[in-house]
This record gives sequence, C-alpha cells and structure tokens, in this order.
Amino acid sequence: MSNEIKTIHDFDFNLICEYFSGLERQGPGSPEITRKALSFIDNLTPDAKIADIGCGTGGQTLVLAENTEGQITAIDFFSKFIDIFNHQMQEHHFDNRVKGIVGDMNDLSFEEESLDLIWSEGAIYNVGYERGLNEWRKYLKTGGYIAVTEATWFTEERPKEIFDFWNESYPEIDTIPVKVAQMQQAGYIPVATFVLPENTWTEHFYAPQPPVQEAFLKKYAGNRMAIDLIDSQRHETQLYYKYKEYYGYVFYIGKKI
Repeated sequence: MSNEIKTIHDFDFNLICEYFSGLERQGPGSPEITRKALSFIDNLTPDAKIADIGCGTGGQTLVLAENTEGQITAIDFFSKFIDIFNHQMQEHHFDNRVKGIVGDMNDLSFEEESLDLIWSEGAIYNVGYERGLNEWRKYLKTGGYIAVTEATWFTEERPKEIFDFWNESYPEIDTIPVKVAQMQQAGYIPVATFVLPENTWTEHFYAPQPPVQEAFLKKYAGNRMAIDLIDSQRHETQLYYKYKEYYGYVFYIGKKI
C-alpha cells in the first residue's frame, strides 16, 4: 500500500455499502455500551419519539428497540442498509414501531421540537460533530436528549503518523474537554461522557472483518478500488492496535435547554 492516506470518502459508495452491509456493525460499539448510554436518559415514555441518525444496518437500533417503548425512526443514506435494517426489525417483531428510511442527515425531514431523543453512533462525523449538534437541536423538544459517539483524542500530544491519519480522515477530531464545551455552546447540558472500551473496536468491529474481507476480495478479484478499500480497512485496524492509547470513540450525551 502507498503512503498516501485514503479516507472512506475516496471509495465508490456502492463498494463501501456492499462491504459494510456484510458486518453486523458499521463502527465501534456494543449492546452493553448502547444500554449504558441509554441509562442516562430519563424522559422516554411509550409515547416517545426517537431518531437514530446514520443507523447503518441497525445493530444499535435493535438495542434501543429492546430497551425503550416509543416510536423509532432510523435514517441512513444507503438503501441496502435500510433494506437489511427493516428486515431485521421485522424478524424481531419491532416493525410496528421501528421504521428505517433512506435519507440524508444533511437534510432531515423531522418537524421542529418533535423528538425526545436523537441517537447517532459512529455517524455524526458525516456532517461534523459541532454542526450536527447545532443543526439537529431544533428537532428536539426542550428537555430532549442527544446521544452520539465521536472520534476523540485522549491526549494533548500524539505521534505524527496517527495525527496525520486522523487529520486527513476527520480534521474535527479533538479532545474530550473541547467536545464537551462544544456541546454546551450548542445549547445542551452535558449529562454524561464516557470512553468506549477497547473491545468495542477489537471484538465488535475489527474481529468480524477478516472473513468478510476475504470474500469481498474473492468476488472483486483484480478490482483496484476494491483492493484499495480492503487495504485501507486493514491499515486502519493496524493503526488502532498501534495507537489505541491516543484516541478512540467517546459517548457524549446532552440535554436540550
């Protein structure tokens, strides 16, 4: 692989969608962590309206459905993810109150002040953390919650290799105090902040990928874009194991004031 840093946005969307649709999770996380984050949210009645923005195939949404009683609308840009999502919800008998729709998180169609909870695991980076907090706030009722995971530096200093990788991939990555301050400045009371444990990356996200990668490379033998996509995923995995003490995902939970 060349020294050029490639981000996920450098690849064909259809290839990205096909690759990640073969995984239960499209980013770091776990059922335990979703439940932990949910434990800080206290306004959810059977009439609650919840949005899961950037839901992927619904790994975390299923946990939300199992632990809440309200209506959940889940949105993702990829129609294949939503097909898998809705099939999964039907299999688990949640389709009467959980619905996946194809949509763009840059242009949401919710009514203002209609939602009790906005959820977004590993996806707010697509619009940017600060922008997402500010623009999505109008959809929440006063006293409603937002809960997102966000790539975050754990240290003030970090090696050049990992700094360059993240600065190219997501320049908005920053430290926990900065992210909490941005949440407060956007009009939320910061309620809880906690680091996702290492197993949400290793066990739940990276470990399932090798067999999917092998099947993908076999299907697209000789396809340079497909090969580069898998190379980039493998490179990202190697960087995590090398530099995991410097960065990770953090759950940020805020209450609209």
